[in-house]
Amino acid sequence: MRVLFAGTPDSAVPVLKYLLESEHQVVGVLTRPPARSGRGRRLCPSPVAQVAEQAGLQVFTPSSLKDTQRRPDFAALHADLAVVVAYGLLIPKDLLNVFPHGWINLHYSLLPKWRGASPVQHSRIAGEEITGVSIFRIDEGMDTGPIYAVDPIRVAPQTTADLLLKRLTDAGIGLLPHVLGALEAGQVKAHTQANEGASYAPLLTKADAQIPWEKSAEEVANLICAFTSQPGAWTLLPDGKRLGIYPVIEMHDHDTLQPGQVVVTKHEVTVGTGSNDVKLTFVTPAGKREMAADAWGRGQRYGAEFFFGLPRQKEENQCE
Repeated sequence: MRVLFAGTPDSAVPVLKYLLESEHQVVGVLTRPPARSGRGRRLCPSPVAQVAEQAGLQVFTPSSLKDTQRRPDFAALHADLAVVVAYGLLIPKDLLNVFPHGWINLHYSLLPKWRGASPVQHSRIAGEEITGVSIFRIDEGMDTGPIYAVDPIRVAPQTTADLLLKRLTDAGIGLLPHVLGALEAGQVKAHTQANEGASYAPLLTKADAQIPWEKSAEEVANLICAFTSQPGAWTLLPDGKRLGIYPVIEMHDHDTLQPGQVVVTKHEVTVGTGSNDVKLTFVTPAGKREMAADAWGRGQRYGAEFFFGLPRQKEENQCE
């Protein structure tokens, strides 16, 4: 089949590469416009755009699909369908039927659970043991279209969002040939999503990644995993500087510290939560690279005991 691919971040690249190596023909790539990145804030094409350009594909980078005068002429591509993976823009109603088989989306949750932009992170924040991927046809709603296929997977504790995203991408690539083959043969079956049990995963920001030490150790550990490695979980030091925090180790039957209280010894750094204490593994000081927490502890100048800032304290200070 002739396929238009729509995607933007690194996580979408493996799916595009699969399609390029498959029996299907990729007739173009739709992605977000170049964005500024790095210390020089230079405009850089999206990861998907870079792979597409190397493959000699036509790349479309509209800032919006709503303007009928400025968006690409999709009908001229004579594609049979579009495959969407983390594209980042909504598909307007008038484009939904421009291709015979419409737009199909590889979504990183078991729909109707976690509809929206950040399903992997929200699943990890919730500490879910089962998640998966869904392939569905896009309709006018937010991830509400009929589902063609799902693949559930089990999630081990302390699985970070970036590792889970890779597993889900691999699972999606495993499903995709079956869905495309069934569509091409006219034998695809779809089931309507139920609204019962639906949950939503709105876009998360860097501010959401501040660690709420007053919550339980399990909740703290889940949140840190959810933001590893992007955009990175963080906490506030006594001087207001940020410290990046990587997945922690829960210290069961050890709850001697107050939430956010830090105790530094020669060999470890422990922090109090709303339940058990946790031990830090790796940290990233502002302007520096990742380092072992015990090495950071021996070099820091805040003392053997101090407190990390709590999100609620930050909000109260802003209101004063």
